[in-house]
Amino acid sequence: MVAHGLILALGWMAAAPAHPPVHAAAADTFATATLKDRDDTVRYFHENAMSPLATILRQDFAPDGGWITIGSAADNAVVLADSSVMPHHLRVKVEGQGFRAEVVDTAARFEADHAPTAAATVAPGTIGVGRYRVRLSYQNAPAVIVFDPRKPATAAFQGPTYWKYDARYRCVAALARESRADTVYIESTHGQPRAALRVGRFTLRLPHGAVKLAAYRLLEPGVSDNDLGVFFMDATCGKGSYHGGRFVDVEKRPDGRYVVDLNRAYNPSCAYSPHYNCPIPPRENRLSIAIPAGESWPEDSR
Repeated sequence: MVAHGLILALGWMAAAPAHPPVHAAAADTFATATLKDRDDTVRYFHENAMSPLATILRQDFAPDGGWITIGSAADNAVVLADSSVMPHHLRVKVEGQGFRAEVVDTAARFEADHAPTAAATVAPGTIGVGRYRVRLSYQNAPAVIVFDPRKPATAAFQGPTYWKYDARYRCVAALARESRADTVYIESTHGQPRAALRVGRFTLRLPHGAVKLAAYRLLEPGVSDNDLGVFFMDATCGKGSYHGGRFVDVEKRPDGRYVVDLNRAYNPSCAYSPHYNCPIPPRENRLSIAIPAGESWPEDSR
């Protein structure tokens, strides 16, 4: 599931003719798929070991490199005081656009690619250390993020929550591509800007008029050429949706146009945990109109 002091704000445009209506059966299919995705997301938040609610700490790598040590002893950079973790379990460093992990205590093992090992060079992703899951995060701000599947917060959280599905916020639109997709730098919640290509703009015809939203592709390991994201704010941010912005992934159709379904807009992981590094929507994607669709955020509805 996005430029950094470079782009002017856009408001909303005058009303434009709506797209031809989607056939009722197709619309029902889209709504059904979205509702299932929402149910799956709620289960993920409450049951999955990698739920954003399960994070317990973040340790950033030094800009000049170097190892981060992980173990139960107090002299480690990341201390996991649990009997499943050895005093000096392993160490990790950035290597290219991935990571190198090696055990320190010779009897220790960690899980990589679903198998125990003493050393591995891995892409950004997750390894297992005792009962913990450890995400090796790149995102132009390399860090170790630790997840504890026993963290009790998942039981108390009543969400995520959503607006009712509204087909008026589902658009099929052409992407007006940039003549030259320059690299831009998008501000992030953790301070380090994230490199991205500004690929183009979508014009979406919504109930209160047409809006333009820029689409970006993050230039980071694991992001494919087809992974386009729209990072935006609207008048609901801080008043019903997350104040820090909202994201929506787009889907390319066989005819070359894209499905931009704002009913699938979601909150960044930063809404649920301080341990993530999330893009901050650029100025051109900060809208003056309200988009009451997708994931909501009750804590911001005061």
